[in-house]
Amino acid sequence: MAFRKNNFEATPLTNVKQIETEEKPLLPKQKKETNTNKETKSRTRRNTNQRRTSRPVKKDDNKKTNNNQPAKKLKVIPLGGLGEIGKNLTVFETEDDIVIVDCGLKFPDEDMYGIDIVIPEFTYLIENRHKIRGLFITHGHEDHIGAIPYLLKQINIPIYGTKLTIGLLKRKLTEHGLDESAKLHIVKQGHIVKIKGFSVEFVTSNHSIPDSCALYIKSNCGTVFHTGDFKVDYTPVDNQQIDLQRMAAIGAEGVDLLIADSTNAEREGHAKSEASVGKTFNTLFKEGANKRIILATFATNVHRVQQVFDAAKKFKRKVAISGRSMVNVIGVAKELKYLKFNDNIMIELNDVDNYAPEQVVILTTGSQGEPMAALSRMANGEHRQFKITNEDYVIISATPIPGNEKTVADVINNLFELGADVVYQGAEGIHVSGHAQKEELKLMHSIIKPKYFMPAHGEYKMLSKHKDLAMELGMKEENIFVMKNGDILEIGDKAKVNGEAPNGLIMIDGLGIGDVGNIVLKDRKKLSEDGLFVVVVSLTKERVVSGPGIVSRGFVYMRESEELLNGAKDIAKKVLNKYKDRLFDYNSIKADMKYELEKYLYDNTKRRPMILPILMYVKID
Repeated sequence: MAFRKNNFEATPLTNVKQIETEEKPLLPKQKKETNTNKETKSRTRRNTNQRRTSRPVKKDDNKKTNNNQPAKKLKVIPLGGLGEIGKNLTVFETEDDIVIVDCGLKFPDEDMYGIDIVIPEFTYLIENRHKIRGLFITHGHEDHIGAIPYLLKQINIPIYGTKLTIGLLKRKLTEHGLDESAKLHIVKQGHIVKIKGFSVEFVTSNHSIPDSCALYIKSNCGTVFHTGDFKVDYTPVDNQQIDLQRMAAIGAEGVDLLIADSTNAEREGHAKSEASVGKTFNTLFKEGANKRIILATFATNVHRVQQVFDAAKKFKRKVAISGRSMVNVIGVAKELKYLKFNDNIMIELNDVDNYAPEQVVILTTGSQGEPMAALSRMANGEHRQFKITNEDYVIISATPIPGNEKTVADVINNLFELGADVVYQGAEGIHVSGHAQKEELKLMHSIIKPKYFMPAHGEYKMLSKHKDLAMELGMKEENIFVMKNGDILEIGDKAKVNGEAPNGLIMIDGLGIGDVGNIVLKDRKKLSEDGLFVVVVSLTKERVVSGPGIVSRGFVYMRESEELLNGAKDIAKKVLNKYKDRLFDYNSIKADMKYELEKYLYDNTKRRPMILPILMYVKID
């Protein structure tokens, strides 16, 4: 049965503008000079020389221009993405204008109990909303677009990105009910957007998702080259090579600040080509020839998804998709022609059991061990459509993001226990990084030749290693700025960190935005570690009507702890008896009962559960 196209739930790019942009400038060797141009240039040179001779420009110590106005400065303010993986957001500000690059989320740390995602704090942007001219997106990964819906709910600003990036973003905005009001603009790679105060050029780059770009940002206060997430792939799956020629030309023009991806600044050599993973898939498909293949990878790694379809076609297998994000991304990428395959290669997940194991590939999410992702549910025996058996050959085509190692290991162990063969991290060629390693970073520095450098996108150790690399290439330490989120870098005659912008993180829990703070997380942590002990009493202002009753959750098993619980009831009764003449003193009773019970329970168990006395005042006729 052919997979129905409408099952992709692709979102058409309606209400999206294909804006008029300028193509990138011709390289110097491509420019043609007419005789008129030569005469004009000659006159210009003579006039310039005369002006220099007659009115030399003097630099004073106060960094002021000839008309005694303060020198203009460009502010660069990272509000996310430094000292962490994810939550990327950088602000570029002149006196009157602001542009933003990326606005992403990150996934919660282990101690953020119950939190779904984390986004940057938008206070600085809200305070300066009148200056914002646009948001420019380097590519469509969640750590670069995931927080945009939350920003648009507070500030509706124009957004610029390449076609796939805008397609993925529009799908996300539709889920939030923002697709009709959002001001989305598609920009072609290699084109320039001119807005008030800035021009931004989208320079073709390589990453693990198509349509990735570096950004060349120009203002009258300075120029910045922002690499975005990148690698140098000479044999990319889509044949769109990184535009090193244009980058070299930009470097020749002169760049004040380079902001560059630091994710792999610790790793020697070059990142391997994404195309090499396709060869590994062919080998693994041969090894698992008689089994059902289940392949987990990042949903947004469209190049890798394409290679799964290519391998499935080569080995005459049908493809079923598991996982909501995988279905969504494939739908958008297929609709926009970034994925190429015949619809008849697809089958619905419910039809998998109608095929022999060697005829099927299940492409799934869950490569990071996410508890609710499809692969985790398979490993736990909780998937609704099918069960893992010894006829399954599982390929996890990813490496764990820092912090996810334990959850990924648990999934792998569970899969093995269920009888599956599992190929995972460490197998040769099963995964390649989408981020530049040391030699590629050296190449980027060498062709851009910046005056100043700010490492970005990475934990602090990665930023620090990137600084070391820049110094090895001859850059002076005082021209390198390893910053923290919120630091304000000012670039004028000189560059320096000057001040701090409001910054932090906003935790999203269900529909709640920012309503969970450290106190709530502390309570959740205590509940997860020590459990809950509840004492319930019904009383009037004159007497106790019923209770105390005890409820224990996550602390002790009540049926096997009668002696302990009876002792706790006695403690509670003593406290109530102490206040028998002033049962109206609600706060004092609660505080005293909590104190006495904490001491009793610790003495008998060496544990400190969260104790919650509940006093219910009732009226008795």
